[in-house]
Amino acid sequence: MTDTPNLKLPYIAAAQAQKHVTHNEAIRALDAIVQLSVLDQDLATPPASPTDGDRYIVAASATGAWAGHETEIAAYQDGAWMFYAPKEGWLAWVADEDKLYGWDGTAWVIAGGNSLNPVTGGLVGINATADTTNRLAVSSPASLFNHAGAGHQLKVNKNAATDTASVLFQTGFSGRAEFGTTGDDDWHVKVSPDGSTWYEALIVDRNTGRVTFPSGGVRRQLTANTTWYVNAATGSDSNDGLTPGTAFATITKAVKTVIATDLNTFNATIQIAAGTYTESLYLEPLQGGKCTIIGDTTTPSNVTLVNVGSEDNITSYGLSEQWTVKGVKLTGNRVGFEVRGNLLFSDIDFATSFIHMRANYNGWIRADGNYTISASAQEHMRAANNAAIIMFNKTVTLVGTPNFSTAYARAQNRGFIRNDGMTFSGAATGKRYSAEEQAGINTGGGGASYFPGDVAGTTSLGGSYV
Repeated sequence: MTDTPNLKLPYIAAAQAQKHVTHNEAIRALDAIVQLSVLDQDLATPPASPTDGDRYIVAASATGAWAGHETEIAAYQDGAWMFYAPKEGWLAWVADEDKLYGWDGTAWVIAGGNSLNPVTGGLVGINATADTTNRLAVSSPASLFNHAGAGHQLKVNKNAATDTASVLFQTGFSGRAEFGTTGDDDWHVKVSPDGSTWYEALIVDRNTGRVTFPSGGVRRQLTANTTWYVNAATGSDSNDGLTPGTAFATITKAVKTVIATDLNTFNATIQIAAGTYTESLYLEPLQGGKCTIIGDTTTPSNVTLVNVGSEDNITSYGLSEQWTVKGVKLTGNRVGFEVRGNLLFSDIDFATSFIHMRANYNGWIRADGNYTISASAQEHMRAANNAAIIMFNKTVTLVGTPNFSTAYARAQNRGFIRNDGMTFSGAATGKRYSAEEQAGINTGGGGASYFPGDVAGTTSLGGSYV
């Protein structure tokens, strides 16, 4: 054997002449490859003016004195290039990159111990594969971020307010919960059953610190009069409804949002864009204020509400004049207004086929403006079970001679109807009124022919008409 097995250093043979030559050759090899640090690994052509001791990893397609020595160590020694073929496991520090490479038997690869702060394009994977989106990837039972003697902050920075800075929780890489500044600079908490549909559970206003709960729970509290917008054509119930451009798609969503809000003495408005809405609304008691639902007060038929199945168009349980409805056409096969609390209305086009309005079980309805009747029904109005319907000095326009098969105005079981100073434009057919079971109808002395119709009204079982 004439060379060492690993570094291929020449042995000095027994009785060899000029032993210093062999010894110096070994010393040169050691100087080249021990504590190996090369200047570059990307050059294929030898530098024009190398300095004695300079070392390089020869790149592919080498030329000149380096030709045929690709991937080898080229060391400039004593005015000439010497070449050393690497063995698996050799390490070389590449000075122009500040990175440590290792020879894996085939190629020079990153060996670790390098900078974890690359300027561009850096990827770090710990038991995982990083990519251009997840530049830091960790696969581990846990991750620890410890203090360095005092406190510790985890910082997530974004470029602009409309971007997202958040922490996302996933199941099988599908989102289930997220918190952070998502889409604005307020703090949001939201959840998802499938990674596609998201529900906002909590929002903290960045300016006031006020907490709101868009999906229910603790009520959002108003600090000013507020309008929510509804547009069946362009809206979405995942919007906030607070501008025409972020309108809800359904009136139901707007109503539920108002009910879930602490109005805090301020007034809410639901502004409905033109369109047909197949919905049945339930107006429950409000906290701390009032709400007006407005369609088109000039042409109510531009905003049409059609009842769903056997449900009434609008059922109100609101208290103390909390709900007002304006500028809507009510159609379908049920009751237009079913009121067991309080309800005010004006500029309504009644076109339901059963009963246009019914106050029931201690509820009351009051007309605050003029309105229209454009379709026949069994009854236009009914007050029953200690409920009341009140109207003073309003104009009712009847279109197309509607028919009322039971009665235009019906009071029963201690119900009470007060229609005083009304003007009826147009005509109707059917019974004018029916007062039954100790119920009363008061027209302020309007007489037996006061209400529209062509059949005389009746009283029975203690009912009265004046």
